[in-house]
Amino acid sequence: MTQSGDVGESSVDSSGNFETEVRLGERFEFGKNWQSFLSTLTDERIEIAKDSLIEMLQIESLSDKCFLDIGSGSGLFSLAARNLGARVVSFDYDPQSVACTRELRTRYFPDDPKWIIHSGSVLDQQFLESLGKFDVVYSWGVLHHTGDMWTALKNSAALVGDGGLLYIALYNDQGFKSKTWRRVKGAYCSGTLGRLTVLSVFVPYFFSRALISSVILRRNTFAVYRKSRGMSITHDWIDWLGGLPYEVARIEDVLQFARANGFELSNIRTTNKLSCNQFVLRKI
Repeated sequence: MTQSGDVGESSVDSSGNFETEVRLGERFEFGKNWQSFLSTLTDERIEIAKDSLIEMLQIESLSDKCFLDIGSGSGLFSLAARNLGARVVSFDYDPQSVACTRELRTRYFPDDPKWIIHSGSVLDQQFLESLGKFDVVYSWGVLHHTGDMWTALKNSAALVGDGGLLYIALYNDQGFKSKTWRRVKGAYCSGTLGRLTVLSVFVPYFFSRALISSVILRRNTFAVYRKSRGMSITHDWIDWLGGLPYEVARIEDVLQFARANGFELSNIRTTNKLSCNQFVLRKI
């Protein structure tokens, strides 16, 4: 239906801005965390990620579909989409995330012309215009880390072809709690001392909470977490503690945005916690 614009890989030179933002304590290095995550990647995790796409998109296959992965991170969900038969275009702003995605392609789909990987930003209009339109635009837990979430969301929506799907996950707005966590993330990204302080306080707290939960509920919290999307709970702890920039959204605001931009709700999974609300929106 739509054209993926996969006419060869490109690289937007954002490394200078990225490194400056990291140095100033304004941005977390997600790619370093994803590189570590790849050492834990198994066939089981890949299959779980694929199944999560099937469930939320309510599809059996992505054959003959164009799939755009905005903020591809580790590359796991680009891989899952490719395993489902999609022609995949992936991009990320973080140079090491781009490297992770390329590493996964090398492992599983070497020299594959149907999986194109770019370095770029969802806030870069010129870059986005070079990509074309897609049947599925996917951005899980990414747009709230751009520094301009609503512009990033609008830009993502513009890449969806008629009848296509926009699958996004955005941090739930918890008011004062969200503002408090913004300060924790700021401390983590402030430098070595701040990072070590945050880790020394919160990692034992997270671990103890998961352990207690496992005992009370008589189930392995760590294994249950993996089975939801194939992710690693410990790597997601680090992602959560350091994840700057950081914005949040109320469910009603996202749904209002959808209606105003020509989308209808196809599927939703909500939370009453600080985690992400998931939306699958269909372009009318």
